[in-house]
Amino acid sequence: MTDEQRDLTTTESEDVTASTTEDPQYGVGPFSIREVAIGAVWLVAFILSFVSITTVGFNSVWTSGLLWVLTIGVPTVAVFLIALRRLSPQGIRRVGSLGIDQFASVAFSVATVLWIQLLWETVSIAIDGGPWVRNWVTWIMAVLMLAGVVLTVFAPLIPPLSEDFRGRREIPAHRNARPIRPVSPRPAPVRPEPAVATEIDEAPVVTADETDTRTDADFSQTAVWEPVQTRDTYEPVTVVDVTEEEPVAEPLEDDVEDTDTATGTPVSNQAFWALAPEERDVVDEIGIPLFRIGPTAWALVIEDRGEVFVIRHEDGRVGYLHDVSDVTRG
Repeated sequence: MTDEQRDLTTTESEDVTASTTEDPQYGVGPFSIREVAIGAVWLVAFILSFVSITTVGFNSVWTSGLLWVLTIGVPTVAVFLIALRRLSPQGIRRVGSLGIDQFASVAFSVATVLWIQLLWETVSIAIDGGPWVRNWVTWIMAVLMLAGVVLTVFAPLIPPLSEDFRGRREIPAHRNARPIRPVSPRPAPVRPEPAVATEIDEAPVVTADETDTRTDADFSQTAVWEPVQTRDTYEPVTVVDVTEEEPVAEPLEDDVEDTDTATGTPVSNQAFWALAPEERDVVDEIGIPLFRIGPTAWALVIEDRGEVFVIRHEDGRVGYLHDVSDVTRG
């Protein structure tokens, strides 16, 4: 078992212990009452999916092209993920940006709509004077899928089932499930103003009869013609010692602080050591704990994002510390 799996197992066990201490939840073995009910509904529906749904000949959902994918296939995947979540904490914990319970709600909702569509077609054909093309299996499957919707979508609103959702640990949301960024209007392109032809005063002509009284210091100055925005003529601007360039100081990279364009908080790229007052989780970008830091050892912070620290572990793993309160900087 790797350090990441060991940390994840420890975190899960501590969460379960804390939840059990605050508000005990009883069920059947490792499963809650709601999960057992979902499994029972799926088992009956899975058995009936092999029975013919038509009145003439044999034609089940498994022999009707791709009809089985959404009517029974996707709900089956959802039920297996619910069981895997209890039996293996290191297993799959989300499907894309959806949690396991959210995925199960979508799966049973889509299956219910498809079974109701089959019933609607059957009733429409019978109203038009045709025969009943589908038998009783379609009605039972529609009721079972509707029961799955009640156990997933409406479970947080039903008191006996809502116990399965209380006391859950809060984790950062997946980036696809976070609030959207505001869209700013694109700035209009700036068109350059047309150049205005101006007359340049002629430079005075020095004749041979005139005495040149200029000194060497005067030769070190060069007259440069520069346009003036508020006037129609060009005025000379004197630049002293144009041959000598003074060095320009460049800012050091370590002292530069950037700003996060999304939150407006300063971001420091200078690494430093940090010491947490108690044990805290360092998670990845989707909220899964990677390792823990505490008061017994200093942690290396490679980037300060204001409310979040980017921390590098001794073995090279990089994670995010969201609780940065009372952290001592070294």
